[in-house]
Amino acid sequence: MDDFDERMIEARPEEAAETDPVAMLGPQIRDLRKARRLTLTDLSRRTGLSIGHLSQVERGLSTPTIRQLQQISAAMGVQIGWFFRGENAAESDEGAVVVRADRRRRIGIGELGIVDELLVPDLEGKLELMLCTIEPGCGSGDDPYTHDGEEAGLMLAGELDLWVDDRCYHLKTGDSFAFASTRPHRYRNPGPSAARIVWVITPPSY
Repeated sequence: MDDFDERMIEARPEEAAETDPVAMLGPQIRDLRKARRLTLTDLSRRTGLSIGHLSQVERGLSTPTIRQLQQISAAMGVQIGWFFRGENAAESDEGAVVVRADRRRRIGIGELGIVDELLVPDLEGKLELMLCTIEPGCGSGDDPYTHDGEEAGLMLAGELDLWVDDRCYHLKTGDSFAFASTRPHRYRNPGPSAARIVWVITPPSY
């Protein structure tokens, strides 16, 4: 098993880069890292991999081993499959436009009790659309945060306490919200069941 873990993931030269999921690894790692608001230094600390190597991986100059990709994936709260699902044009010619329900990428934040499913094909555009599931008692934490852009959401199920500035808004199924992301905000599910929210952020800033 160790021999398998240490093998390089082989790129297939006969395939065009845009249809080869291995060739797309670097840009996807970079986009997810930026969406997580992590620097290369942050990712290096979480993975134990050097900043130089991570930079080469993101620029497509180096291909990670299976074990290194496992470390990178775990550091950003996703499974390895997140980087490969729905990216091969040989499987579908609609992947740049449509995300099928059974092929959504899941970004799990286990320690926070949150699972986000991307509803857009990638994080390269100006809009990030997610289906956010928040377990009872879980949320973004006690400290409010800010970032550039705007966000909005629609409650599909459950309840959510949303703090914007110093005010708390209690939201239920069918309610919606919108605010500038530069305003301090945080959220928590106070209810007995999971909250499900369609959450929009622009520009992408997970």
